[in-house]
Amino acid sequence: MALPKLLLLLFVGGALSLTFFSGSAEAGEVGVCYGMMGDNLPQPPAVVQLLKQHGITMVRLYDADAGGLRALANTGIKVGVSLPNDNIPDAASSMSYAVRWVQSNVQAYPGTWIDSVAVGNEVFHQAPWLTHQLLPAMKNIQAALAGAGLGDAVKVVTPIALDALKVPSFPPSVGEFRDDIAWSVMRPMVDFLEQTGSYLTFNIYPYFAYKYDSHVDPDFAFFRPNNGQHDPGTGLTYFNLFDAMVDAVFHAVEKLGNSGEHTHGNGRTRRRVASLMRVPESGAPGGKGKTGVASNSKLDGSASTENAQAYNSNLIQSCDFGGCGSVVYQQPSFGNCVLPQWRNGLKRLGGGPNTGPPYVHLAQG
Repeated sequence: MALPKLLLLLFVGGALSLTFFSGSAEAGEVGVCYGMMGDNLPQPPAVVQLLKQHGITMVRLYDADAGGLRALANTGIKVGVSLPNDNIPDAASSMSYAVRWVQSNVQAYPGTWIDSVAVGNEVFHQAPWLTHQLLPAMKNIQAALAGAGLGDAVKVVTPIALDALKVPSFPPSVGEFRDDIAWSVMRPMVDFLEQTGSYLTFNIYPYFAYKYDSHVDPDFAFFRPNNGQHDPGTGLTYFNLFDAMVDAVFHAVEKLGNSGEHTHGNGRTRRRVASLMRVPESGAPGGKGKTGVASNSKLDGSASTENAQAYNSNLIQSCDFGGCGSVVYQQPSFGNCVLPQWRNGLKRLGGGPNTGPPYVHLAQG
């Protein structure tokens, strides 16, 4: 199906964010990431009505909220649920816990089209002490799903922050996983995801790279016209930071061998990597942060409505026409891309930029 043209995508405050699902370069689905950590949020039935009104067919929940899952039943909307970081130790150490979690948060909602379980969120960044429990938790949740007859229908994923790569990760061809996770965690994780038909998911935020690196061209970061950046390792030219970040991950995955290999050798083929990679989150904030690093002057200027509108709308329009993602692979590089809300200081990195009371402004053409 053809995507509606979302010409203005500005989600601020607490309720909703945008997700883009692209099954191919020609077709896809538009959805939202539905967060519930805010004040004065609309009730789930009202949110679902809003989703249906705008033709949204895909939702990601940051947890497995019962009210949200009930409201989404029998709507034809695909739903991704999440097992929070705090629950990873139990899921990793106890198969019976994983079975109970799947029973309570997936099987209990047969009328809701749950198609993925995100085990944790940016664990290497937000909860590094859980790093070596992450994959065991993913495997136990997968086994619990398989035991319930849902092993193929519901994919197990884990969103990863870009700081899983070594610094620098530009130009993209130098992309490589950090030494502390590359061979002990990432290589067996990629093998597991391939074996289960799931995806390696990375949150891609050009905004943060721009905020912390004064050498980043704002036009390059926010999808505006620019002269491009050359990668001498591949001879390719990039015209936005999003594509460059995606390809840095691709190159890092290519450099991983299979767990059964004894050398770092040939790594994975490009075709295998292209089928594996997904981007579950991207976006740009539309307001200032309140705490920590959010107080510096560069953030004040970059966390603006103008930049958020430019990035979010241009990203969606570009992806809608198959024009964003991997330059190396010459194709859209992901199956879903979320433009997340910046929820009243509850997002990451110093609380995250705040953007005021919740509202959604969509323009379709």
